[in-house]
Amino acid sequence: MTVIDAHQHVWDPIRAPYDWLGPAMAPIDRAMGFADARPALRAAGVTATVLVQAADNDADTDHMLATAAAHPEVVAVVAWVPLDAPGRARTRLAALRRDPHVVGVRALVHEDPDPDRILRPDVGQGLALLAEAGMTFDYVTSSPAALAHVPELAARHPELRLVIDHLGKPPVGGGAAERAAWRRLIAAAARHPCVHAKVSGLYANRWPLGAWTVEQVRPFVEDALELFGPRRLMYGGDWPVSLLAGGYERTWEACRKLLAPLDSDDRAAVLGGTAARFYRINAGLLDAARASAV
Repeated sequence: MTVIDAHQHVWDPIRAPYDWLGPAMAPIDRAMGFADARPALRAAGVTATVLVQAADNDADTDHMLATAAAHPEVVAVVAWVPLDAPGRARTRLAALRRDPHVVGVRALVHEDPDPDRILRPDVGQGLALLAEAGMTFDYVTSSPAALAHVPELAARHPELRLVIDHLGKPPVGGGAAERAAWRRLIAAAARHPCVHAKVSGLYANRWPLGAWTVEQVRPFVEDALELFGPRRLMYGGDWPVSLLAGGYERTWEACRKLLAPLDSDDRAAVLGGTAARFYRINAGLLDAARASAV
């Protein structure tokens, strides 16, 4: 089975600004490179990874592309373009698409002071560019409330392949009412066939992030499997943020346990097949990743 970690980051504060980094994020408040992640990835049997943007600037994307060029395990890059500036976005997309690693776009919309900015007309033009170019969109949220925008986005852009990062941040460790509210929102999103989701970043909904258990996470993964099915879900290890939540090995083992009831085909979908299909990962890059893992 080819295991694809569909959500990994690298960053270097010397090469690009990361406004959200700071002492509160120790010990990951420093350069975090692919070589740092490789031992944990190999121990888990991960064959390939998808790097996902961590800052709304070109320098972060350039750093990811340099990392991909140096490490065959990196088979895809989710870049950043200024979606609210469609002219600039079109130019940048044209340049990025020359690199076969670039498969999609993300922006840190969850940090925007305007929670409804994703629905603005200028951003809509940017999203339309992604659909036109065959690029995906990673939708990141800071709380389940932002999931309310997904059905509207899917209706406006029916050809856009959209993936909800971290299952929309469900209230792990919260009460029954919070879970019910999350389920209602993500169920509405799941009704749209182009919408996918990542089984990733499922930590405690309050600090410390590591205050979670497999049994607290289980109902959210079971709901996601019911609502999306395995072929619209993909595993993501969320390194290096996962280091703040108990480490990569802990999150990987939790995911492995939670997927154990699935048959082999469904488990293979979540652990790699969905990501390969959704991101349309270049077959040659994936073959190179498999060769490097031998």
